[in-house]
Amino acid sequence: MSLQSKVILACAVFLLSETLTGMTSFGVLARASHRFEDHQSVDSGLMEAEPEVLPSFATPGKTYRVTTKDTVVLPCEVNNVGHFLLAWKRGIAILTAGSVKVSPDERFRLVDGYNLEIRDVQTQDAGDYVCQVATLQPLELTHTVEILVPPRIHQVPSGSQMEVKKGSSVTLECRAAGNPVPTITWTRKNNLLPSGEKSYEGAQLTLQHTSRHDAGAYQCTASNGVGQPATKEIQLNVQFPPEIDVEKSWVHTGEGNEAQLVCLVFAEPPAEVVWFKDTLRLASTERRIAEVRGSRNTLIIRKVQASDFGNYSCLADNIIGKTRQYLELSGRPNPAKFRSHTISRSRDSYNISWEVESFTPIEEFKLYFRKVPQGPNSQTSNGGGLFHYQHNNRRSQRRHDEDGQILAGYPGHHRGDWNDVILPAIPSGQYAQKMSYMIRGLEPAVQYEAMVQAKNRFGWNEMSEPFIFATKGNGQYAEPDVRDMGVKAYNGDASIFSSPVTLQTLTAALMLARWL
Repeated sequence: MSLQSKVILACAVFLLSETLTGMTSFGVLARASHRFEDHQSVDSGLMEAEPEVLPSFATPGKTYRVTTKDTVVLPCEVNNVGHFLLAWKRGIAILTAGSVKVSPDERFRLVDGYNLEIRDVQTQDAGDYVCQVATLQPLELTHTVEILVPPRIHQVPSGSQMEVKKGSSVTLECRAAGNPVPTITWTRKNNLLPSGEKSYEGAQLTLQHTSRHDAGAYQCTASNGVGQPATKEIQLNVQFPPEIDVEKSWVHTGEGNEAQLVCLVFAEPPAEVVWFKDTLRLASTERRIAEVRGSRNTLIIRKVQASDFGNYSCLADNIIGKTRQYLELSGRPNPAKFRSHTISRSRDSYNISWEVESFTPIEEFKLYFRKVPQGPNSQTSNGGGLFHYQHNNRRSQRRHDEDGQILAGYPGHHRGDWNDVILPAIPSGQYAQKMSYMIRGLEPAVQYEAMVQAKNRFGWNEMSEPFIFATKGNGQYAEPDVRDMGVKAYNGDASIFSSPVTLQTLTAALMLARWL
């Protein structure tokens, strides 16, 4: 065995012994190395010493980021290493000394010279690794190993389900581990967050003044670019008293038809729903059926009779509270819808037309029209004011004369600045019953508004929405000025009156018809 081999072996023995006793290992390396230098110096005798070139590292220190189960190689290339010994250490632990592997861990080995290979990397392998040259003043090269760990969520509310009462605040919390530190993002499954945003970044998501619209599955996603993101789901249940939306508060039908009254009921816990007609609780019969499909509660009435018309309500009740919503089943006509163009072809007349849907034949119409008021304090009608008609628990509010009859008016009759006229309906046998009316004596380039009511044997319907039309002109509108107007009525294209008539003649004829 050569002298150099003996020195190396001695170094390894010293390293092992001093590691076990806690002494500084690389002081031993340095001393052993210099003993070898002294021995060479003695053997050389009187030979003249040449200037010594000190070793230097050819590779810089670096941080290596690896995932578990991977293999990493830490380079240690030294220029002018000469007879100096190299060693790898981690903390106070010696991994290799020269070509001898000191560490008992089989995952460590030297490759391609003095590069340190670590196989099957584990999380505990993270840290600093030092390649040291055993000079009198040791040279050191440090590599840092970071273990990249995929995200893992380790803290969510117990059971991944939370319950709160309406109006209270709640904080959803999600914690995750991993390297790098994961970023946590909140989303709501199949919905936006209550804030209207698609996502929110942060470990905590706080919801203020919760409502039923805040309930749902909230997803916490942790990601750090390593592996696949981790996701946990938290189901938030908001307890609240029943809330009811009615599909239609006023439902039109006819005798012999089928009618459906619909209440959309939302409640947590789920509510029990019962139906009433006025104050009478309804039980299911062969002709009257209560049906439930999710939040949709439907009262089905088959072969409707006149006695079925009236006021209904649905009452929903749970342990938090109860709610009632009202509906009306009516045989009165639907509100009229205007079908004519908004601009007249004439400068002084306008053919206005409308359509009313009714299962029961229309008996007569009432048409109201006037010039659109001009000025800062004027406004078009909105169905209120003079023609106030509303459902208050579906009870109508209308003006009556001394005999209790509805004030209908006659052609040319003025009610305020309005003109109203009664038009007898012509039976058509159609569900959608149409009517036209020619208004004459209008002013050019003026805007007018109109509204219509219709009556069948069950009564007058709700006033239509205002309809705005204008006569042909130069685009300039005159100041409001109500004038006496000649009229001519049509049903479709068929004329009710064969020729224009005076107001006096038409009034007398209608009064005579009522008298007879």
